[in-house]
Amino acid sequence: MRVQTLELKHYRNIGELHLQCPEELHFFVGPNGQGKTNILESLYVLALGKSHRTRSHKELIRFGQTRSLIKARVKKGDEIQRLEIILSEKGKKVSRNGIEKKKLSQYIGSLPAVLFAPEDLALVKGSPQVRRRFLDMEIGQVSPQYVHHLSQFNKLLIQRNSLLKQLAQTKLGDFPFLDVLDEQFVALSISLLKKRYQFLNSLTKWAQEIHQAITQQQEKLVIKYLPSFPLPEGAGPDQWAAILQSELKKNRQKEIMRGNTTVGPQRDDLRLFAGEIDLHLYGSQGQQRTAALSLKLAEIELIYQEIGYYPILLLDDVLSELDDARKTHLLKAIRGRVQTFITTTGLDGVDSDILSRAKIYQVRQGHIVESG
Repeated sequence: MRVQTLELKHYRNIGELHLQCPEELHFFVGPNGQGKTNILESLYVLALGKSHRTRSHKELIRFGQTRSLIKARVKKGDEIQRLEIILSEKGKKVSRNGIEKKKLSQYIGSLPAVLFAPEDLALVKGSPQVRRRFLDMEIGQVSPQYVHHLSQFNKLLIQRNSLLKQLAQTKLGDFPFLDVLDEQFVALSISLLKKRYQFLNSLTKWAQEIHQAITQQQEKLVIKYLPSFPLPEGAGPDQWAAILQSELKKNRQKEIMRGNTTVGPQRDDLRLFAGEIDLHLYGSQGQQRTAALSLKLAEIELIYQEIGYYPILLLDDVLSELDDARKTHLLKAIRGRVQTFITTTGLDGVDSDILSRAKIYQVRQGHIVESG
């Protein structure tokens, strides 16, 4: 997978950009606050239809403008794809090869991308919501069906919570409609759980190998999925469904009082351990950073395993967080396989041989100029 060209118009502080980027490695260099991250963010939006920095697409439109354009020509094997996203106050339109896609699930996967940024430390030390979002976004890149089921699940969850609030107000004792919703809730929940477990099993294999290489075999990374209801070891999806159905019935009165669904995939979590050390609670910042980096590099291998080609890699101000040895390990680990876009305030500590093979741009106040 290669991005050959990138075109931006009225995107954040970037007025207009036409970038030729056939090379494997691209550095965007400049002080903070100049627009480096905006370039990587635009590629992420093109890949997943949404930003990693804001929930509102309106914030992506340059001040004083009414719409923004992100456009790229992407090569996947021998195939060339034209991807385009138009953002406006009315919404967003996504298209592939000139054909608009009405549903995001029909578009996601056109440009698989892995992003690693300093805030990804939250994967280890942040809230469960951050880790659930990580799972949903990354699984969605390799499984359009997961995106579809997740969308259905979220709509059903809103409907179920609304009904719980109504039942609390009316104090009715008969719940036929809630029974119907619960059947649908269980079916969608089990579908999401199956995919999450499959994803984590594969991710763990790659992440452990990468983590041991980075730590020079000193630590073993363990990823544990923590469901919101008890799942006995060795149980299968049919048993999961029966257990979840039982939990919903057991918690029904409590949920009606709260007006909220207390069990299900929307409440699950995962934790990372280095040996016996819970990195969320007791890991040093170095351990947490290494674990997060291992997850991201593992994603690259997992996506390749699932779809047969590598994603693009977006590294946002990550080099400053790594010592020279880890910088070299990271950049050599991806050499020859993954097209990579990197933002940084400087190139100190980057191997000179790596720099000789890269394209380097200077970024100042939204203007991007290739270095001679």
